[in-house]
Amino acid sequence: MPELRRDPIVGRWVIISTERAGRPRDFLEDTHARQPVADICPFCPGQERLTPREVLAYRPQESPPNSPGWTVRVVPNKFPALQVEGDMGREGIGLYDRMNGIGAHEVIIETPDHKAALADVPPKHVEDILWAYRDRMVDLKRDLRFRFILIFKNHGAAAGATLEHSHSQLIALPVVPTSVLDEIEGCRNHFQQKERCIYCDIIRQELTDRVRIVADNSEFIVMTPFAPRFAFEMWILPKRHAAYFEESQKTQFELLARILAEALKRMDKVLSRPAYNFILHTSPFHEKTGDYYHWHVELIPKLTQVAGFEWGTGFYINPVTPEEAAKFLREAEI
Repeated sequence: MPELRRDPIVGRWVIISTERAGRPRDFLEDTHARQPVADICPFCPGQERLTPREVLAYRPQESPPNSPGWTVRVVPNKFPALQVEGDMGREGIGLYDRMNGIGAHEVIIETPDHKAALADVPPKHVEDILWAYRDRMVDLKRDLRFRFILIFKNHGAAAGATLEHSHSQLIALPVVPTSVLDEIEGCRNHFQQKERCIYCDIIRQELTDRVRIVADNSEFIVMTPFAPRFAFEMWILPKRHAAYFEESQKTQFELLARILAEALKRMDKVLSRPAYNFILHTSPFHEKTGDYYHWHVELIPKLTQVAGFEWGTGFYINPVTPEEAAKFLREAEI
């Protein structure tokens, strides 16, 4: 029988309907779509002239900026959703509010190897990518126009990637998105009632129950959430309470890189290298959320479509229980 489950953080309901599908092979038919390979990839070494000038690059041999020799490179998006230059221009138009599209939109080119996916690079290189996220966040945080930074990755055409070369993106926003505010409000309410972080409570329960644990190490846990919106959705959470990703320490980045690499390999093994989205959830810059918010990563394979029912109700239909998904992922041989 289908089951309704409620997310304890934002109160969102999901429907677990295992009659619709259930095992990893049920999702494999449409997961191999790839973008057409361009004759010239603007993210490959030697093509730096095809991108805006880099704002950050890690260069082991200290080669000149905007030339080959980099391992991770960050550039402004050539077609940005928002632009850095200008003022906010806030105004009311009767009932409505508007402002200029001020922000930052950057691309983190994760590897010089055109054919390598994030799951293919060594954990040490994944750690460098995480440091690039951190360095750009710290730099953009100085701009007082920005209130929130979203870091995300679209891997595969089905997940929204328009270029095959492995990359992720950063968008700095002058407002805090409603979905982030809802998450923060859920955390705040739990803290006001119990004087504890809800994510810390979730981690303690999951480490006790173990049925939704995929992997863990001394600093991080990978789990399938109790009320997942999507099949084989995973969360990666620091075991120690922390609200701001950019304040993580070197040892934490080392262990996060290892467990993120492991989670990606397990997902690729079970689901035959699916398209996926990766989202970093961290606290807004100027919100005092340290007591009750807990940064984390959400990893979502692109296996099902969001359609009219989801848009009309805010409910999600998931054809796989998180307990079964965790078992498949945990037992995968990598």
